[in-house]
Amino acid sequence: MKIGILTSGGDCPGLNAVIRGAVLKGIAIHGHEFVGFLDGWRGVVEGDIIDIPRTMVRGIAKQGGTILGTSRTNPFENGGGPEVIKAHMDRLGIDAIIAIGGEGTLAAAKRLTDAGLKIVGVPKTVDNDLDATDYTFGFDTAVQIATEAIDRLRTTGESHHRCMIAEVMGRHVGWIALHAGMAAGAHAILIPEQKVSIDQITEWVKEAHARGRAPLVVVAEGFVPEHMETPHSERGLDTFGRPRLGGIADQLAPELEARTGIETRATILGHIQRGGVPSAFDRVLATRLGMAAIDSVVEGYWGTMVALKGTDIEHVGFQEALGQLKTVPQKRYDEAAVLFG
Repeated sequence: MKIGILTSGGDCPGLNAVIRGAVLKGIAIHGHEFVGFLDGWRGVVEGDIIDIPRTMVRGIAKQGGTILGTSRTNPFENGGGPEVIKAHMDRLGIDAIIAIGGEGTLAAAKRLTDAGLKIVGVPKTVDNDLDATDYTFGFDTAVQIATEAIDRLRTTGESHHRCMIAEVMGRHVGWIALHAGMAAGAHAILIPEQKVSIDQITEWVKEAHARGRAPLVVVAEGFVPEHMETPHSERGLDTFGRPRLGGIADQLAPELEARTGIETRATILGHIQRGGVPSAFDRVLATRLGMAAIDSVVEGYWGTMVALKGTDIEHVGFQEALGQLKTVPQKRYDEAAVLFG
């Protein structure tokens, strides 16, 4: 069987480990042949591929990024669609596709599967917001990177007696902010799931400062303060029509400084959270998911993705994966809020 692999959407630590796991098991156990679609759905739509022999995946599990490249191409636009993609697959002799990506990628994969293409998915999102899997690879690495960066912000904040605001990723959910904020000992954690007033944030900052601490605030990019209706976005829309978020920390900093009289600085971590080598946890999880994706292909589980449930890898339908976002439960936020101020 000849299998095509693609990585789509935002890059993420662990992508190469998924590719390696799939290729090694596919070749060693089943004798499959592998090709890679370059730059995500763009390569699928244009039939742009490279061969992936076993030697190509040697040692790549510890590399960040993706050897196949990625993009945010919509496979149903710019001359795409199931008929075009099926024609490329027939011409190239590709029997099935393993799509590694997040919500947008898996939604596109579901539409293509419904149209008759043979596709299985591997969930990829640093935000950890897919409901059908307990954890996604890349999340642990992003939390580690964010925590280290926030630890560094804390020391400079304490030296200058400043309030420091760290903005981390989190479009719809606050898992990275929650975990990194708790790990770094933040005095306030602001996430999309919780509406918080500027007055409350100000109170937390003042309480920390009154105890002689340099206040530390961790905010997810998708956080919406109580006085706003939608997340802050000044960067337009992506190819799937979603706002490009970022900059809420820059809005909060002058407001908090004006209210508290404490010199306040904002730092947006941005893409640094996606870069670099994956953590050991993410390497292992990504490898297991890649190997499990081969099982999905062999068993013909089209229209499904592999998922971590507890410590086991299971197969779930795209519909279940896309049904709703995995948000931070109220009890988890309340748990963290005990430490605020």
